[in-house]
Amino acid sequence: MFAKKPEPTSPAPVRQAAASNAMASTFSVLSADLVIKGHITASADLHIDGHVEGDITCAALVQGEASVIHGAIKAQSARLAGTVHGGIEVAQLTISKSARIHGDVAYGAVTMEQGAQVEGRLSHGLPGTDGETALTLVD
Repeated sequence: MFAKKPEPTSPAPVRQAAASNAMASTFSVLSADLVIKGHITASADLHIDGHVEGDITCAALVQGEASVIHGAIKAQSARLAGTVHGGIEVAQLTISKSARIHGDVAYGAVTMEQGAQVEGRLSHGLPGTDGETALTLVD
């Protein structure tokens, strides 16, 4: 007769969990008409189709074919398809056939498509790591 009603549950923990999941998969896109002059540091993944004059540090980088980067790149993974003028330090690197790289490349593992151009030294192993490295060439 006098049964106690259950207290309503708060949706706040659900929202917080959804927000933290969204942050884990967050990425930023720099469109083709965008020119950035300055360094970029992001905890998110980046997709760059525009022009960047500055160093880039991020978790994962995807570079479009028409993109040009003048600066160093540091990331856990990168797929480069445009032009890069600067050094690269990436644990998992994919260099597309349309890529033109002018600078030294340090990698943990690299896949290079036939037709890609690298003018610089390729060195396996990143500074401060002792892990095994790999080089894969694909047609």
